[in-house]
Formats: sequence, structure tokens, C-alpha cells
Amino acid sequence: MSAPIKILIVDDHPMVREGLAMQIALQPDLEVCGEAEDVPSALALIGSARPDLAIIDISLKKGNGLDLIGSIKDRHPETRVLVWSMYKENLYAERALRAGASGYLHKGQATRQLLEAIRAVLAGKVYVSEELSNDLLRRVVDGKPLQRSPIDLLSNRELETFELIGQGQTTEKIAELMSISCKTVETYRSRIKEKLGLSNVTELVQRAAHWVLENK
Repeated sequence: MSAPIKILIVDDHPMVREGLAMQIALQPDLEVCGEAEDVPSALALIGSARPDLAIIDISLKKGNGLDLIGSIKDRHPETRVLVWSMYKENLYAERALRAGASGYLHKGQATRQLLEAIRAVLAGKVYVSEELSNDLLRRVVDGKPLQRSPIDLLSNRELETFELIGQGQTTEKIAELMSISCKTVETYRSRIKEKLGLSNVTELVQRAAHWVLENK
């Protein structure tokens, strides 16, 4: 018998990791080789366990899933990545694919679809919903990107900052969570205000809080 396919689970919620691990354990050819809640521990486990697939969330305890995808592709290109997140597909799926992920699935989907996504990514395919697939193909045919909202103008790091602002985090806490300086956080704030056409910090906080409520 061939060795089981090794899967790493990266999610900041222990119960989510436990539930996913139980589902994977029911598959005779798959095994969970490790679990992580943040970027540093995930990278350490990938280096030691050498998983075939990493299933990761966008929002992590420390760091960001998009940054983790980029690091995996740079350091361990043999490890495929499937993003499994509560964020709506139209918010992060394209960003995740550009970063190097091979698939994106919303956590609201059935277990059957998660296993289907795992199998597809392991087979070297790209897995997204039919709706997103049609959208991406339409852009290729049209030859131009489709700008859906001003939020699309934000860089990955600006979007992460925007989300943390919406969660009510202070500048100091944002800097700690993103491993950057407070000055850099303020730079991101200024860029976000400019890109979203916001006049002051109050408008920024209100817009960010509303966005978090809408999209979590």
C-alpha cells in the first residue's frame, strides 16, 4: 500500500481544526500530519512534516493566510494550498489564487464539496465555484479586469489592516498582529482613506466596521 497523502490544517479555531481532521481521518488515503493556528507555526510544520496539501484559512491568530500562501509557494512549492474560509469568495478567492493557492472554498459548503476540492487540488487542478470560474473566464474573454468595488483597490496588506480596524483593534495591536511598525500601520490607514474616498479616521472606522459585519 502507498503512503497516505499528508494534509496540514491551518486555522485559528481549535474546534474547526478538530472537525476537519475527523472528516479527513475517514478517508483511507488521507491523513492529517499537523495542525497550526498561525503563520509561524504553519511554516515550521511544513518544513518538518512536508505535507502534500495545506488547507488554510484567511484569518489566522497571527499573520494572514494570503501572506502564508506566498511564503509556502516561495519556500515549499511542492505543497499545494487550498483555502477554506468564511470570507465570501468574491472578496478573497482571486487574491488567494494570485498568491499561489490552487483552490478556494467557503466554509458554508457541505463536507462533500470540501472533499471534492481536496481531491481536485491534489490532482493538480484549480478548484473554485462555478460562479467564480465563469467570472474569471469572462474577464479573459473581455480582456480586462472587472472592478467590483472600491475594496478591490486595496492591496492585501491594506485589506488586512482595514479588517483589523473594523474589528476595533488599536494601531499598536494591528502592528503587533501584522508584525509591522505603527508608522507602517498609519501609512496603510492613509492609503486606505485615499483609495476609498474617506475624509477622516471616524469615517474609516465606521466603513471598516460595517464591512466586517457584512462579510464575516
